[in-house]
Amino acid sequence: MSDRKPVFLVLGAGAGIGGNAAKRFAKGGYHVVLARRSNSGGLEEMVRQITDAGGSASGQLIDAALPGSIEDLVEQVEANIGPIECALFNLGAQIGNRKLADTSYKAFEMGWRLATFAPFRLASALFPKMVERGSGTFIVTSATAAMRGNAGQHSHAAAMGGRRMLCQTLNAEFAPQNIHVAHVVIDGPVDAPDTLGKMLGDQFDAYKASKGADGVIDPSAIAETYWHIAHQPRSAWTHELDIRPFGDTPWWNDN
Repeated sequence: MSDRKPVFLVLGAGAGIGGNAAKRFAKGGYHVVLARRSNSGGLEEMVRQITDAGGSASGQLIDAALPGSIEDLVEQVEANIGPIECALFNLGAQIGNRKLADTSYKAFEMGWRLATFAPFRLASALFPKMVERGSGTFIVTSATAAMRGNAGQHSHAAAMGGRRMLCQTLNAEFAPQNIHVAHVVIDGPVDAPDTLGKMLGDQFDAYKASKGADGVIDPSAIAETYWHIAHQPRSAWTHELDIRPFGDTPWWNDN
């Protein structure tokens, strides 16, 4: 295993944050494994872009809600590609604004399964291997809902709040074992065609134009932040930070 490249695993590898993070880590010498739920064509295109630029990458479709899917992915990557030195959990769990009466039990539970249980499963499968090796980094993309519950966000806020607390408990247990856990709050819209783009549809370009040059977060800039987090000296680890576009008011002052 020592002659193989370190691996950067991205769970939730869309064309926004996940794809840009993969490109940045591939540029830095990692083999990147891109995993996403659907759109094999988009996945193949991201892998091609990385390899055409001289990087090393592979991709796999995975339904993270299925029992065993995350665990099997970790085992396959570790056995066939190399040690996962850094993992990015980048799956969202946004079902849109729904009143309590319009939020089914199934929808509420799915938010928890994707936002809280899935990163727990990834950590459960991966952390013992990192502990055995003596190091590792686990970066979790989060959202404003982890910090504040707005009307209509019952499922999302409960699930993302749980995600934040999970990162804190993982850090409390594993930081002494040299595992770096970082919870990153994305407090604003991201220029991501696979997420915000799908939500807005034909209005995506008009929305970005209305926000101005600094009104939508550039996912390649987030990728640079993730690269920095993964390579921080232990004396200055970041455990939580928030990112927002220049023109937005921080969540704690947005009344």
